[in-house]
Parts: sequence; structure tokens; C-alpha cells
Amino acid sequence: MILDQLRRRRGRALALAAGILVAATSFTLLTATVSTSQATTVGTVRKNARSAYDVLVRPPDSQTDVERQSGLVSPNFLSGTFGGITMDQYRRIGDMAGVDVAAPVANIGYLMVASTVTVDVSRFLDGEASRQILRISPTLTSGLGTYRTSDEYVYLTRSPLTSASESDGLFESDTLETGEADKSTQRYRIKGKYDVCFYFNRDKSEQTEFNLDLPLKPNIIAEDLRDKSPFDPDLSSRMNCQSGQDKATIDVPVSYPVLLSAIDPVAEDRLVGLGDTIASGRMLTEQDKPWTVSSAKSVHGQHDSYIPALLSDNPLTTGTLDATVERLDVGDPAELPSKLGNPTADSFVRGLRGTTVGRTRVDLSKGYRKALTEDSFDTGAYWTVGPVTYRRTSDGDLAAQPQPPQKPGLWITNYDQQPFINVPEENHQGTQYRTVTSHVATNCIGLGTCDGVDSGRLPNPFVHLVGRYDTGKLPGFSPLSDTPLETYQTPQVTGADSTTRAKLHGKPLQPDRNLGGYVSPPPTMLTTMDSITALTKSRRVPSLQDKAPVSAIRIRVAGVTGVDTASRARVNAVAGAIRAAYPRLQVDVTVGSSPAPRTVTLSASAQVTERWVAKGVALRILKAVDTKSAVLFVLVLVVCALFLGQAALASVRSRRIEIGTLRCLGWSGGEVLRLVLGELAVIGLAAGAAGTVLAYVLGRVLGQSEAGSKSLLVLPVALLLATAAGLIPAWLATRLGPMEAVRPPVTAALRARPVRSVAGLAVLNLLRVRGRTLLGAAGLALGVAAFTVLLALTLAFRGEVAGSLLGSAVVAQAREADYLSVALSLLLGAAGAIDVLVISQRERAADLAVLRATGWTNRELAKLTLYEGIGLALLGGLSGAVAGLAGVLTLGRGVLHGHLFTVVGAALLATLAATALVVAALTVPIRGLSRIAPAHLLAAD
Repeated sequence: MILDQLRRRRGRALALAAGILVAATSFTLLTATVSTSQATTVGTVRKNARSAYDVLVRPPDSQTDVERQSGLVSPNFLSGTFGGITMDQYRRIGDMAGVDVAAPVANIGYLMVASTVTVDVSRFLDGEASRQILRISPTLTSGLGTYRTSDEYVYLTRSPLTSASESDGLFESDTLETGEADKSTQRYRIKGKYDVCFYFNRDKSEQTEFNLDLPLKPNIIAEDLRDKSPFDPDLSSRMNCQSGQDKATIDVPVSYPVLLSAIDPVAEDRLVGLGDTIASGRMLTEQDKPWTVSSAKSVHGQHDSYIPALLSDNPLTTGTLDATVERLDVGDPAELPSKLGNPTADSFVRGLRGTTVGRTRVDLSKGYRKALTEDSFDTGAYWTVGPVTYRRTSDGDLAAQPQPPQKPGLWITNYDQQPFINVPEENHQGTQYRTVTSHVATNCIGLGTCDGVDSGRLPNPFVHLVGRYDTGKLPGFSPLSDTPLETYQTPQVTGADSTTRAKLHGKPLQPDRNLGGYVSPPPTMLTTMDSITALTKSRRVPSLQDKAPVSAIRIRVAGVTGVDTASRARVNAVAGAIRAAYPRLQVDVTVGSSPAPRTVTLSASAQVTERWVAKGVALRILKAVDTKSAVLFVLVLVVCALFLGQAALASVRSRRIEIGTLRCLGWSGGEVLRLVLGELAVIGLAAGAAGTVLAYVLGRVLGQSEAGSKSLLVLPVALLLATAAGLIPAWLATRLGPMEAVRPPVTAALRARPVRSVAGLAVLNLLRVRGRTLLGAAGLALGVAAFTVLLALTLAFRGEVAGSLLGSAVVAQAREADYLSVALSLLLGAAGAIDVLVISQRERAADLAVLRATGWTNRELAKLTLYEGIGLALLGGLSGAVAGLAGVLTLGRGVLHGHLFTVVGAALLATLAATALVVAALTVPIRGLSRIAPAHLLAAD
């Protein structure tokens, strides 16, 4: 009976089988795609979840308002922190259960390292002149700023420059030149020679010899500069005196800030592999401690103390000097030695006019490499800086708050209140984003003990370099889960707009020498934790660093492998224990974190993008992936099942007369149920067998790794979908009585209404067969509703996990499954509606034939059918949009946050697309019916 029915209704059986084939195959492949996407996403998260450390401990009140509100960690968190955690707290935290590595960082302060940058000006020389002076006017470009620096000079003479010593009544000098005597400068000649560089570089015009009202001759006594500002460019202006003809260079004096920080060498090596970065010398060890040398053994002839240090091989501040070169009009070259060798040299040289002869450029980093000697590092003063403060802009971004300019008093020594020489120009010309504090040393270096104003303090130590390290050799961590490693790396800051990128020439914003600048250079010199006291207690004024020198503790938790449940429990246990023991310390769980780009406004013309650290990104992604995958699975299953249910119900409706006849012949409800389900089961088995082969082939083509195993699921899925979807239609068939089966399924009208248009008749037809109308609209409503829900979930998922590098990578991987899910929901919904409409047209073929027989044209009949299709599609689409939005709201208002207009607009577009699809599909049956003669249709009826 079942096989006979299928043979007699081959067209309908094949159509239903095709529907089951498409639904079962699509469901299997799509769920495989969702599973593959989920597995790929989870794999990506787990692979990139582990960073350098799992827990970050910071001093009390170190968390900024922005960090607290946004759940982020500033990439510059360490550069503005100088102490706050005691050594006892550090030791106790390191001894806690579950702590594998506790690596402290104690920022001491910035030392200023003096050096020079050599500028070759040989090509600008006058080859005919016996004596000449060149002047360069440099401009420093660093980061987003351009700064005017002091003029520098070179005096080149073909005469030899000789040396003198204290035996000649001078301090050691190598710039003596024979020159013609002049009455006004005669007294400054020494054995017929002038010191042509001394007076310009060491202006003695205001100092006189003892008991004589005469300017001081060259000697070792330093110039008194108490009335000079450390920001005075003349303090850095120098004359280079050289003998020769074709070669001349200018050594431009520069200073570099070097951040000195203390670490635990063993813990640091275990945490980041610092020992593998040694470029020369050796690594710091636990045995490296401060030591003292007696005056008898000291190279300085005094009682000295030393600290061990490891120095970075690479400069961490950047800048370029662009200089205009002038050849000065010096007058008679023979008079130059006498004019340069007396106290008026400074005013004479600066008053000379010059002719521009060219430009030159030099990289500021070259001077740093020249300065890498122990004698370059003076601990007589160091400077600490505060954190950057931010405010929220109107569009939700961050704006760095400028600070007042640096005061000259920050750059005054504790010895006779003399200013520091060669203060980097950025400090007084650049914008300040951090407060700067100076820490001058005691005045008892070399004495062994301090007394007087420095009583109870320590002499400042010398630096002994044990080796140099290269930060480029640090082991790499995933860039998707990178946490701030400011001990070695500069935070990545790039231009956020075209103007800023143009100023930076497409490069990242690097630290400059401005201690108050936005991007601070990371530590360039490392010492041991045992050396902290020798440094902090050698300051004249005590500070927080005396009692609580540790700036941060980075912790790796034992047994952590990723963001699985056990690993999270271990990390949370350690973090909880630290919070319980020290409630005021700021404890951040960084495992599973990822860089989160944030836009920061630095000025009206400068915006940058900076990688802050978003905490807990990996866990949020895994939760969002699980939720989205489950919802996608259920929605796709419901779409497929209801599509088949519509097809089965339409099939039952098309056989109303046949089923009524069987009931008249005595068939019971159970027999009718078995007949309908049996037909569906046979069709499902046949479609499942074909779908198994099709799914395997498509899986291989789409590159799914589990195509073989997933394709075997098509047969049981097809059988299950066919029988499950047919239960309700089969049950409805058993409820169909003999007389009811032969009556047309229309709703009785209360009273007749005149029809004045084709559109009005279409609406009336939809109202007369409400069941058919609702059935057809249900398919489209389901498709649009599923599309709306899936789109909202997809946007919510991306909103949940985006905003970080790891989240962006996951979103890029998850798009394929999202798009396939949305496309399938629309296609199956539209296919179900079209199926119902086609069957409806076949059922009403006789009605349409009557209209044609009474004078209706094919065009009018086509318009009638199209209007019905449009009305049905709009009813289903708009109902689906409303139902979808309501369904989204039941999932939580946060799902639509920021996406309401996008989702509503997309739902309306889906409604229009479904309407167009229905209209296009209806053209086929309309054209087919128009070719059949009305008499044939009426005879068939």
C-alpha cells in the first residue's frame, strides 16, 4: 500500500524526499561546521591563553579609575610605579602554596648618562682656509615632537694643537695653539700659545684670580653656574677644536635616561628566560651583592661602594638630529687663536655671521652605544616619575591629562646647587604627562660614612657592569595573549589617525628622553634586590622606596596549563590567598588576558592606539562560544524540523479527499497514522541514503576533517526528522472525518462583501483559507525569526569577545559557521513557504480555471496569485521579525545593546528578500497553470 502510494504520487514523494535530503544534509554539515568552528576557536583560545605570568600584584592604590571601570590593565602600569610593596610582603607571597615563580621588579629611578653624538661636517669645509669655524644648528625630532637644541661649533686649524699639563701652570689641556700676540689678550698666552677651546667651553669671564681683579686663567676650578637655568641651551653648547685640513667632526653633547630596576635573577630567568639574552659578560646571580673597597685598593683613591648591574645592549629611546651647517665669517684667520683664547671667546663666536652650506642628519642612538662604560653611570641623582592620568572623552575614548611643566629645581645637584649639564631638551620643551621627582644623593661619596646633614644615610655607590643583555633574544609569547613586559619591552603605541601616522612616518611611537613623556622607556639597567638599600638609602631625603621598594610582583602559578577549570581554580586560589593576606594590594589575574587596543588622545592633533590588557578574555570567549554553539544547534534543528513538518502537513492536506475516502471504507485512525508515517519513513530512508553520499562528498570539498564520520549521521537524522516532523500532520490526518475531508478547507464568511480590485480579492482569498495562510506564513516567519535571532547572537558574540587581539582572531575564525547558519535558516524558511504556496495553487487550480472561463485574463490571474504571495510573504516576514526580536529580548536586553537598529534593519531586509524570493518562485506554477485548458482542469476536479 505504502509503495503503491509513493509510485502513484511520484512527484510529491520526490519533492518531499528532496526536502528531507536538503534538510538532513544541511543540518549535518552545518552542525559539523559549527562544531569545527567551536573546536578551532577553543583551540585558538587555549593555545594563546598562557602569557608570561598568571597573576600580577601591584602596590595599594595603583589601579587607576580607568582600569577599575573597564577591567583593563594599563600597558604603562610599571613605568609610573616606584615602590609600594615591602620586601617582607614579597617574600611571604613567594612562599604561598601554589606559587611556582614570584618575580619582583623594584624600579629605582632614571639615571642620566652623558655621551656625545658625532656629526661629520667634513664635506662642508672650505678647502682653502687655514683656520675656520663651522656652526651647526640642530633640531631634534623625537616621537611626535620637534625640539630646538643648542648650537654646536667646530674650530679647524691647519696649525698643530699641543697639550699642556699642571707643570705649565694649567690643568691638562690638548687645545693649545700658537698665535699672534694681542695687547688685550697677551696675559692669556702661555709660552706663546692660546688655549683656543677653554674659554668658550668653560666661560670664566665672571671669575677672577685670588686678590687680583683679573679674569681667571685656565685651571681645574669649575665654573660657578648657580645663576644659570639647567634649561639654558648655552650650557650644552660646545666648541670642538681640531687640527687638520680635510676632516672635521662635531661631538654634540647628549644625555640618555637609563631606568635602573632591581630584580631577582633566578626568578626572572625562570619567568622569562633572561639568562638566554646575555650578549656579553655574564648573567646576574644570587651571589651578586653590593660591596665596598678600601681607599687603598680603590681606583679613585677613596672608600667606595659598588653595586652589580646588567645593562641593555640596545637604546630604548629614539630621536634624530637634523642640523643646518653654517660656515662662519671669522675675519682674519691669523687672529682667531687670540680671539678664541681669552674670556670674550663666547660673545665673539656667537656674534659671528654665517653662510648656510648644507644640512646633515644623525641618529641619536649612536651616542648611547658610545656611552656604554662604567664611568658613564653617575648615581649622584636619579629621578622617578608618576603614572599617566586619563579622562573619558565624549565618545568614550581616553585622553591623557597634561601635567605642569618641569621645574628647573628638578635638575639641581646637591653640591653647591649647580645645574645639571645637557638636560635633554624634551624635558623642558615637550608636553608633560607625568610628574617628575628628583632624588639627589648624599654628599659623602668615598668617605665610607655620612655625617652632618646626611647623618644616618649611605654614600651613593658606583656601578659595576657584569654583562650586557639583548631584549631581542627574549622568548616569544603569543601576541594574542601578551601581558605587559615593561621590564624589557616598550608598550606598542601607534598612530590612530592619518595625521598622527604621518607625524610618526608610519612607525610606532617610541619613548623619547622626556621623563614626563607619555611613553616611558623601560628599564635599561638591572641590578639585584640586595642592591636596593645601597641605592635608596644613599638619597639625602628618605622616600617610600626605603620601606617598600618593590613596584610589582609577577606570579606564575604551579600546575596551570591554560584556562581549563582546574587551572582557573589554581590561579584563583593563589589570587584569593594574596588578597586575604594583603587586602590593600592590587591583585590582577592575567591568565587568559589579551591585548585590547584603546584610542588615546594626546593632543588636539595627535591620537594613538595603545594595547591595554583585557583580563579574562579567554574565559569570556569560551563561555560565549559554548552558548552560541548551543543556540545555533537548537535553532538549526528547529528550522529543519519545521520545514519538514510543513512539507508533511502540506502533503496530508493535499490528500484530504483520499484520506476521507479511506475513512469511509472503514480505515481506523491508527491505520491512517501508520500509512502517513510509513510513507514519510520510507521517503526519509531513501533521502538519508542519498544524503550520506552527498554529505561525504560536500564535506571533503569544504575541507571538513570529520566528513566521513559526520556523513554517517545523515541517514538516522533524515529518518528521525521525517518521522518526528510527520507526527503532527499524521495525527491531524486521523482526526479528519469522512464528511469533513470532502469539504473545502475555507472559513465561512459572515456576510458577502463586494470585491473591487484584484488586490482585494487576494486579501479575501487569504482570509477565506486562514489555515493555509498561516501555514504558508509560518515558514517565512520561522526563517526571518531564526535569521533575526542568529544575527543578534552573532553580533552579541562578537561584541562579547571582540575588543582584544585574541577576540578579534576568534571572531575572524567563527564567521563561516555564523554565515552558514543565517543562510540556512532563511533558505529553509523560504523553501517551506514556497512549497505550501505551490500546493495551494494546485489545490485551487479548478477555481482559477473557473475565473479564466468567465473572462479573466492570464495577466489578471497572475496578479492575483502574486498579490497572494506578497501578502503571505509580508505577513510571515513581519511576524518573523517581531517574533525574532521578542525572542532576542527573552535572551537578555544586553544581546541587543548597541545593535538594535542593525538587527531591526536586517530583519526588514530579510522580509523583503523573502518576499522577492516567493514572488520569483511563484512565476513557475503560474506559467504552468496558464498553459492548461480550463476544461481539462474542471474535468479533473
